[in-house]
Amino acid sequence: MSRSLPPADRSVVITGIGAVTPLGNDFETIADALLAGRSGVVEIDGAGFSREARQFAAPVAAIPTVATDAEDSLDRLGRICLAASSAAKVDAGLGDLRGSGPVAGARVGLVLGIGAEHLKRWEADFLAGGRQVFSPVSRPSLVHRIAARLGIEGPAVTVAAACASSGYALALARRWIATGLVDVCLAGGCDILSPTGFAAFYNLRALSRRSDDPVRASRPFDRDRDGFVMGEGGAVLVLESRRHADARGARARGELAGVGMSGDAAHMVMPSDDPTQAARAIQLALHSAGVEPADLDYVNAHAAGTPVGDVAEATAIRLALGAATDHVAASSTKSMSGHLVSGAAAFEALACLAAIDRQAIPPTLNLDSPDDRCRLDHVPHVARPHPVTVTASNSFGFGGANLCLVIRRAA
Repeated sequence: MSRSLPPADRSVVITGIGAVTPLGNDFETIADALLAGRSGVVEIDGAGFSREARQFAAPVAAIPTVATDAEDSLDRLGRICLAASSAAKVDAGLGDLRGSGPVAGARVGLVLGIGAEHLKRWEADFLAGGRQVFSPVSRPSLVHRIAARLGIEGPAVTVAAACASSGYALALARRWIATGLVDVCLAGGCDILSPTGFAAFYNLRALSRRSDDPVRASRPFDRDRDGFVMGEGGAVLVLESRRHADARGARARGELAGVGMSGDAAHMVMPSDDPTQAARAIQLALHSAGVEPADLDYVNAHAAGTPVGDVAEATAIRLALGAATDHVAASSTKSMSGHLVSGAAAFEALACLAAIDRQAIPPTLNLDSPDDRCRLDHVPHVARPHPVTVTASNSFGFGGANLCLVIRRAA
């Protein structure tokens, strides 16, 4: 099938990128790190909550300050979300949405993928010595507070789909654009490291328990993988129709060409033994974008490094792509960023944009001995220079939330 783009009034393009991540806080820095195979995983102080003598994670080093006239303070999650959203708005050239810029705030939406927002707010207060009663309605939701700070007056919602949350946010934003509900939509998601998160994933035996070298702890697709490394941060992208972007002279960084979603609900935390629904999400995304498996240049795998999850995904990719699987490069950037949980899908969409921009495939670090059950065209250790036009990014959340985004170069 041809890779020709759909008509300009039907395509949804990405015109702004904002990020706060373990690998940097702007597109160029993050792209440099991904293509250089640079890890953001370090040893952290886990005193008071970690059961391991040494605890590894991928934290955000610094959160950019955003000057706004809002009076209420934001916690760490809020500051990360605001910084990424504000940077995306600036990168898209949207100006002052309150009236003097090129876009009116009433025609701008905001969708953030955030999990356990209120729990993390309560946890931060409790650990700081406070005794705040857990009350989800004690103040407006974070997404509405951020919308108010940025001058966004269109629809603003939070979506939660476990590790696929920010990808579902991008999918919903794309639909809002396509149906004309808004002209522009900021979408993505973020997450933070938290003692509750560490405890939950540790008890599920989902976290790596390696204690030798933080950089070597995250090992997607490797025979010696033993779980994922937690990360924090995320990304927010600005979406709009190609017609609207062209009318205001905006630069298209890429196109969100296709979305595929499915659910299997096989288990609360384990992937389904049957790859049919995960493969179906990939196939639906390709169909939505109007491309065939052989048209793909790169798959950014969800692969977090869990023993069962990586095998399940590799099986689903092979089922979805068929004979093309052996010729489509696949890698997991979680080997560098750690698992950003709610923010993972949006960050990995950014990784696809980096592959398109740099015409190279990011590597999977620590892939010393590929698991025979994960038969893919792996990119171990170092980036692979390669023409990249069409990419796919997988996200598979606990509970059977399967998602694939097709992101391609904008014409």
